[in-house]
Amino acid sequence: MLIEDTLLQLVRNALFVVLKIATPILGAGIVIGLAISIFQSVTSIQEQTLALVPKIFIMTIVTILLLPWILQMLAMFSIEMFTLA
Repeated sequence: MLIEDTLLQLVRNALFVVLKIATPILGAGIVIGLAISIFQSVTSIQEQTLALVPKIFIMTIVTILLLPWILQMLAMFSIEMFTLA
């Protein structure tokens, strides 16, 4: 019973770390996607690449800017995992 609870806690912690790391990146994609959709609606431009390319660019920039924080989160999670083992 103790091992199952520990494993459940480990999986819960891993999913929480993944969620914390992915949220700002996906949030930036949602915000830029909404802005581009509004722009497309106002101008009646229905080009698919107009929506895709800026989203990829912004999400890449956000990932690069948050890379130190992401690495810190992963390092703390790794240390936590090794101390439990």
